[in-house]
Amino acid sequence: MLTKKAYYAFQALTHLVEKYNDGPVLISEIAEQKKIPLKFLENILLQLKNTGVLDSKKGKGGGYFLKNKPSDTRIATVFRMIDGPIAMLPCVSLYFYQRCENCNEKFCGLHDILVEVRDATLNILENRTLADLALKDKNPVLHLKPYS
Repeated sequence: MLTKKAYYAFQALTHLVEKYNDGPVLISEIAEQKKIPLKFLENILLQLKNTGVLDSKKGKGGGYFLKNKPSDTRIATVFRMIDGPIAMLPCVSLYFYQRCENCNEKFCGLHDILVEVRDATLNILENRTLADLALKDKNPVLHLKPYS
């Protein structure tokens, strides 16, 4: 499920993609435009900066901006940075693998099904970038909704 933190991160990133050619964007502008609580947004943007998705400039004319072109940052990368594993079980995760307690993966039907789910999900998320977010954002019917 899409957490509220990931939802807000993608909303903020969408705004930064839209303003990509305009220079740094004030955090207060993002918070106001996307209706994100300022304190929550500060933590999210700092995390995205620390993981290399964003950069910032201090002082007059400062703010946050994308470190790379929108087409160079994959959606799956952001998911992992914000929420960790994309897989639904730790035993099917590519980057955060952990063996499940009391489970034999060779004979677990749920494991096999969730490997298929993971692969289908990754096929989409690894082939979409931040540039795709801005295109979808123009149609309000296609907005992602967080699970509450």
